[in-house]
Amino acid sequence: MHVAYIHQHFATPRGTTGTRSYEMGRRLVAAGHRVTIVCGAYAYEPGGGAASSGDRIAEYEVDGLHVIRVAEPYANEMGFMRRIKAFAGFARAAGRIVPELDPDLIFATSTPLTVGIPGMKAARRLGAPFVFEVRDLWPEIPIALGVLRNPVLIWYARRLEGRIYRAADWIIALSPGIRDGIVRRGFPPERIALIPNSCDLDLFRPSEERLDDPRFGKPDEFRLVFTGAHGLANGLDAVLDAANELRRRGEHGVRFVFIGSGSRRAALIARSQREGLGDLVSWVDPIPKAELAHVLPRVDCGMQILKNVSAFYDGTSPNKFFDYLASGLPVLINYPGWLAGLITERRCGVAVPPDDPAAFADAVVWMRDHREECRQMGRRARELAQDRFSRDRLGWEFVRTLERAYETRPGRPLSTRAAGRGV
Repeated sequence: MHVAYIHQHFATPRGTTGTRSYEMGRRLVAAGHRVTIVCGAYAYEPGGGAASSGDRIAEYEVDGLHVIRVAEPYANEMGFMRRIKAFAGFARAAGRIVPELDPDLIFATSTPLTVGIPGMKAARRLGAPFVFEVRDLWPEIPIALGVLRNPVLIWYARRLEGRIYRAADWIIALSPGIRDGIVRRGFPPERIALIPNSCDLDLFRPSEERLDDPRFGKPDEFRLVFTGAHGLANGLDAVLDAANELRRRGEHGVRFVFIGSGSRRAALIARSQREGLGDLVSWVDPIPKAELAHVLPRVDCGMQILKNVSAFYDGTSPNKFFDYLASGLPVLINYPGWLAGLITERRCGVAVPPDDPAAFADAVVWMRDHREECRQMGRRARELAQDRFSRDRLGWEFVRTLERAYETRPGRPLSTRAAGRGV
């Protein structure tokens, strides 16, 4: 079948952000399907396709995927209204492009929620199955963060969420909390597939080598790494609070390394400089996945940090967590929920309560002073990656979910649109 795959923030391993859509798209191609990616000009994908060519639309091939990139730029540093404009602009462009592709199935992955608009409209127009993937519960999370406060916008977002869910034949949820939230909106649980983010076991491999690169601190320091967005939702002030607590105690031999970018990055760097945390904190610009795969296995711990918002506890599936597991890193997490439960159950890291700098600092000191125990945690992290979150296994579940959505669409014979297209 021919799948129109809508993802505004699509990126390949050349970029510095999550590659789930690239990996899942490649697995669809490996299963014999044709995939057209419709995406925007994401700032963290080098080249940017249409963004760099000056054309409104750019088309190119990457590893078996046909990509149609709309020159609608987006970056984590954008303010709220600029993001809304980018979301709306991409949705309008995708709404014109997707019907012309005449796909057999339409797949759209959030965020933003607005990617569901061109998906459901094209599906209705073409009579094609529609599968919607929910990476974060919108608008629940922006409301909880206080980002979305306008009553009219909240009403519209909730209404849009319900419309997209009702239009979908199947929904893919990335975490148990997301699945439960979708069920609460009345969607049949038997048509929800729980497929979390996954571990690239070939790209990220454990290593006994120490990282000898001054950007990441000294090789003999206990180095804790955070990768990804530095935004409001990430709550990275919690790490600086713990660093201050360590400094107050006179502790040494610890290095917090932040790799990434985002709307809060400049303020966080300014705070760390103002408070004299240079001996404890390093800031590294975003780096491509291939380089990150060299860095992570050669440090000591991965930090899974989020702002203390209850919607996050079971409602997120962060890429960084799975990269840490695949790299054989113990994970330090600062909020409860399904990931903290996994870490505790599999003894592959440490969970600390939110908003508690003393407990965070205690955990860091214990890990620094118990290196062998941390290495054992890292080995168990890799085992968890292999047992539960292999990208090959979860990729197959993804492919089968889309095939099932196509095959079981009511009133839609399997051979009608797929003739000659290799279902």
